[in-house]
Amino acid sequence: MNSPLKQFLSDPEILLNSVGEGIYGFDLEGNAVFVNPAAEKMTGWMASELIGKRIHEYHHHSHADGSVYPAELCKIYQTLKDGKVRNVKNEVFWRKDGSRFPVEYTTTPIMKDNTLIGAVAIFRDISIQTQTEHALRDALTKVQQLSEQLQEENEYLTNELNADWRSSGMVGQSERFLKVLQQVELVSKTESTVLIQGENGTGKELIARSLHRLGNRKNQSFIRVNCAAFSDSLLESELFGHEKGAFTGAVERRKGRFELAHGGTLFLDEIGELSLAAQSKLLRVLQESEFERVGGQQTIKVDIRLIAATNRDLLDMVGSGKFRMDLFYRLNVFPIMLPPLRERIEDIPLLATEILALTNHKLGTKLRGISKSALKKFMQYSWPGNIRELQNVIEREAILNHGGILKLSTPLLEAFSEHVVTNQTLDEAIAQHIINVLKYCDGRISGPKGAATILDMPESTLRSKMKKLGVKSRNMANS
Repeated sequence: MNSPLKQFLSDPEILLNSVGEGIYGFDLEGNAVFVNPAAEKMTGWMASELIGKRIHEYHHHSHADGSVYPAELCKIYQTLKDGKVRNVKNEVFWRKDGSRFPVEYTTTPIMKDNTLIGAVAIFRDISIQTQTEHALRDALTKVQQLSEQLQEENEYLTNELNADWRSSGMVGQSERFLKVLQQVELVSKTESTVLIQGENGTGKELIARSLHRLGNRKNQSFIRVNCAAFSDSLLESELFGHEKGAFTGAVERRKGRFELAHGGTLFLDEIGELSLAAQSKLLRVLQESEFERVGGQQTIKVDIRLIAATNRDLLDMVGSGKFRMDLFYRLNVFPIMLPPLRERIEDIPLLATEILALTNHKLGTKLRGISKSALKKFMQYSWPGNIRELQNVIEREAILNHGGILKLSTPLLEAFSEHVVTNQTLDEAIAQHIINVLKYCDGRISGPKGAATILDMPESTLRSKMKKLGVKSRNMANS
């Protein structure tokens, strides 16, 4: 064996000074007896500064958060007491310049004649590994957030696509309807809040979607909330989202509609159905453009364009104390009033023709047009359900008709006669129509064969309207 190699193997200190990990040797008092060059490089402390001193006070005196790390709790010193090997992660060593770095180390007892005489600690800087792990965790969190957002937005997109066939209310030539189109074009390019008012079925959601599509946010999300469909507690979660475990059944974090609409448009339909408590929460968010998820503490800021709609007289509700005045004025920046179909009878031929074309596409039917007798009856009918009812009638007849021309195979529920015009108020006409539908449904309100389905309105809205008009469903079966 040549002399240099023999010297290399016979002198352990040469080996210890050559490894890339930091190595400290300790006596039983915890004083440093050996410090290799790798340890000097990582910590900035030279061996000459540490030999013979309690090394814990130099490089291991505090936790990462700056709190004191007592020597008796140090894993290295514990090995000096009990002679056990320890593998340690998630700790830091402190450099001479006051900075710190994450370490992973092993502390091993040194024995001589079965007697503990000291310990050695071998450590390495895991800064890059830690940064990589944090970056990976952040990336996974971002992927999860994007996945959640994509899933939620896909759900809304599916709902929007399913509703697209109903976009048939934007045709007409009547003076009142043309005025609405002018208002839509005028306000669509602004960020102003719009309040759309009109009876059920007049196309309020269609107007809201048109405002979005014509506006500067057309490439962002359009998120709809039916305020009548949720209780106060559920509405808050629906609007603002919730954290996992916020309440029974909250098995995962969920974003609310406000958060999903960030950068886009939020459409609050049936806003007149909100309770006073819900109105207060909504007003605060509209004023501050920020909120917290249910069960959360993080403040979330949003940038949205707000559009609201109602079939109720909000100003009348303000007068009766059922709607907050400050919320009304915040919503009523630019009001649009949609006329009922009975006040734009001249638009019915155009509307019916377009609805038929869309129905053919939806159902795969090939009806070429609508018979003159059917159109005449359409124009003599009061249409309490407005455009939505016209859509339903045409779709039902498209299914029932087998010829090339759509004809009425089922009488309309109410003829628009001279008597109705001269002797009934609007509320009386609507009440009578609801009564007729209820009789037709044997008094059923909900379910696939219930009055709410035929009238194409939420069950809660129908019950509210019946209560307001004094219509009862009892004793209507087979009457």
